[in-house]
Amino acid sequence: MKSEKKALIIRVLLLIIIIVCIVQIATSYYLSIKNKKKQENIRDILEVEKFEQEVEGIQDDESDKDMRQRYEELYSINSDLVGWLSIEGTDIDYPVVQHEDNEYYLSHDFYGNEDKYGCLFVKNFVSIDPLNTNVIIYGHSMKDGSMFGSLDEYKSERFYKQHPHISFDTLYDEGTYDVIAVFESQVYEDDEDIFKYYQFYNANTEEEFSYFYDNVKKLSIYDTGVTAEYGDTFITLSTCSYHTEEGRFVVVAKLNKKQYID
Repeated sequence: MKSEKKALIIRVLLLIIIIVCIVQIATSYYLSIKNKKKQENIRDILEVEKFEQEVEGIQDDESDKDMRQRYEELYSINSDLVGWLSIEGTDIDYPVVQHEDNEYYLSHDFYGNEDKYGCLFVKNFVSIDPLNTNVIIYGHSMKDGSMFGSLDEYKSERFYKQHPHISFDTLYDEGTYDVIAVFESQVYEDDEDIFKYYQFYNANTEEEFSYFYDNVKKLSIYDTGVTAEYGDTFITLSTCSYHTEEGRFVVVAKLNKKQYID
């Protein structure tokens, strides 16, 4: 009898574990689908704005407004909007936001609802117009590949060669950036005397610029062949990585100035 009761208890426990696992999987799947639809709706709003401009024959630079017209509808939904980040041929295609609370968009979506996917964001002291020397854009590395969940594909040099450019458009200007470095790092203790990529925002001197540039090139997993010089502007994409405690995976890209010359 005791053995039968023991076996029954084990079966019940196993059944409970299976049910819990199924519920967790189903919940994750539901949240993933919900997030994808939410992001599709946001992109659709942007596409409608672009389409209406094309139909009306309006060019952004013809407007006497400070903000590019394509972002007006999205900005009316969320005035924290500061730009749009995309990498052609990938799922990275999202709005970038900025809030007075640097933790806010770790747990809130574009509409202000609590959401574990969060948003791509820059910190509250970052200047977008004009751009800082380096604009760091943060995002979660989600298991379903959303947000910056696929960013670590840049570990592959082959992937980089297929996606060497990153688009970051602000509300005021378009920008194409060339990837210059890809590396793993971490958040260090304040008293550790080591290069901390996440502390660099502005280069007031050539020495400050070189310190950042030389270190990211040294850390890079492979050489992209892209160089930079004092006066150039960067974006740095940063997300969590699990190679070490407080690990980070980082992609640095330089603004391609030729787009303004051609």
